[in-house]
Amino acid sequence: MTDGLPPGGVPITEAEAVARWADAWTPAEVTARLAGVSAPWYVAGGWAVDLFRGGRTREHGDLEIAVPAARFPEIRSRFPEFTFDVVASDRIWELTPEVAELSHQTWLRDPSTGKFLVDVFREPHDGTTWICRRDPSIRLPYSDVVRRTPDGIPYLAPELALLFKAKATRPKDRQDFAGALPLLDRTQRRTLATLLARVHPGHDWLADLGPGGGPTV
Repeated sequence: MTDGLPPGGVPITEAEAVARWADAWTPAEVTARLAGVSAPWYVAGGWAVDLFRGGRTREHGDLEIAVPAARFPEIRSRFPEFTFDVVASDRIWELTPEVAELSHQTWLRDPSTGKFLVDVFREPHDGTTWICRRDPSIRLPYSDVVRRTPDGIPYLAPELALLFKAKATRPKDRQDFAGALPLLDRTQRRTLATLLARVHPGHDWLADLGPGGGPTV
């Protein structure tokens, strides 16, 4: 067993994970499944940027949604026929209280096929206040965090979705930033620049945001 990890975890390679995510749901599918849920959940990651942009612009390897950690049971209750796994250190465990704190990521698995369908982030929060995983000093009301498409799909505000993407700046992250940048209004640019300067000082994207979108003092 890997030092510091609980027993029972099953190794999973990157190639296996990619294959098992091949049938991931779309934002519309998961929204239909979660109709009526009162928890302030939202689509995260690259899909959030595409929802902001108005449509799918590239392939997505998975679907990520986020929910306040304490409200996760509301999400879990909607999928009694599926299994949730916790993913950490290239291993997966079926979700139990003992392994829940290994990672905020919780992969929904179809037990009949082994395929993963949606990755649920159990996010930090203080009641109805959203707390950023990357910097807990960043706290916002959920009304400032969640946006909706015209057909009602909730997604993470683009300035926040891009803040998370700024850490890795993989080709797909740079593509998402370049595509979303022209659509960000002045306030969104300023917010993104301010948060980038705090979380990733000197980040390359700060220059692209321009003086009008730079942090205010």
